[in-house]
Amino acid sequence: MKVPQKPKDINEILKNKHPEIFRLLNNKEIMEFIAKCNKEYVHWDKLRYKQIPKNESPENVWALIKLFRRNQYRALKFGKWTFMIYLLDEFQKKLHILDKGTAGRLGSNLDSINFSGRERYIISSLMEEAIASSQLEGAATTRKVAKELLRFKKKPNNYSEQMIVNGYQTMQKIIKMTEKKITPEMILELHRSITQDTLKDKKYEGKFRDNNEIVVGDPLDAENIFHVPPDYSQIPSLIKEFCEFANNDNEEFIHPIIKGIILHFLIGYIHPFEDGNGRTARAIFYWYVLTRGYWLFEFMSISRIVLRSKVNYGLAYLYTETDENDLTYFIDYNLSCIEEALHDMEEYITRKQKEQAEAMRLIRAIKDINLRQAEILKDAVKDSDKNFVIAEIMNTYGIAYDTARNDLLHLAKIGYFEKIKVQKKFIFKLSKKKIVLN
Repeated sequence: MKVPQKPKDINEILKNKHPEIFRLLNNKEIMEFIAKCNKEYVHWDKLRYKQIPKNESPENVWALIKLFRRNQYRALKFGKWTFMIYLLDEFQKKLHILDKGTAGRLGSNLDSINFSGRERYIISSLMEEAIASSQLEGAATTRKVAKELLRFKKKPNNYSEQMIVNGYQTMQKIIKMTEKKITPEMILELHRSITQDTLKDKKYEGKFRDNNEIVVGDPLDAENIFHVPPDYSQIPSLIKEFCEFANNDNEEFIHPIIKGIILHFLIGYIHPFEDGNGRTARAIFYWYVLTRGYWLFEFMSISRIVLRSKVNYGLAYLYTETDENDLTYFIDYNLSCIEEALHDMEEYITRKQKEQAEAMRLIRAIKDINLRQAEILKDAVKDSDKNFVIAEIMNTYGIAYDTARNDLLHLAKIGYFEKIKVQKKFIFKLSKKKIVLN
């Protein structure tokens, strides 16, 4: 990925081409093209390759695009910088859908899923978030291996596995921290949790960087630098201002989801740590939206969507920094990821309702099992070679050891599972007893 070309100063363009540019206001085709570019929020680096009507100069069109944007900008001052936000109509639409989901329809659909199913999905989504967020930062393992690591509570064998375990444990902590205000100490604690035993130098766990040796760039091209973070001496004051901004809801209103995205960006921009900035930034986003009542995010893995478009994630940062600190690019990208994660969740609810109906048919057929045991049995039927152990049932369903043990023992007692001793442990697997799911 290369740094996008920085746009020319439009004041300089206007100074040299003022009459030539403003005559375009009377050209309907050009104005429609400009409106489309602003709706899609095109960066100069993309505009310069577009086929512009009448073969008009990209510079002239860019000058008008920026003039229209500047008329709609909302300024956000932070530290010595001023960031700009253009609240696109598309943002309002996406935020309205999320607000409605939190308030009603999606909540009602989730309520139709039994408590065990809801807990299982929360656990699964936290796992997905931890895995994808770690993979974004270089964790080299498959999703299947990572999920087994978490479900069986295996000891991490390498750096990548430790990253994933840290991420999952941190996400679990965040859900329990929604009544707290954010402080520099809390940020350091989140960083310590998310980087434990994964940094080159352990002394930097839960500690702000104390040097300026960090730059954000292409690891394969030392000259391709994306971002030079602020001087390390500024970090304490910037983090203090960051916390004040996060905790203060009394000044000019910013929609909580947009504010959460801004907090995500600012951690990346300040880059307060030697390593683990991205994982910490995404964790803080989750903490913030959950504190503002957006419980839906417990069921959504945003990083899994980001992982599908990793290059665009990086470009969202770069577009902002190369175009007058215009945060609209970063907000636009993240809202699109959230919307996609929401669609994934809706598909899950539909699938889960169908699976629950299948489990209920099993209960009616077998009679002597509960809903969770029916779901375990249904999973076994789908994968008849799979071995089940108590630890996996505990971590998959979020239940205590005795409950998980009793579930497996009961399924063995009524003849649907075989209990097999392997070395000093017992495993359970589907017996040959015939089970019909439909």
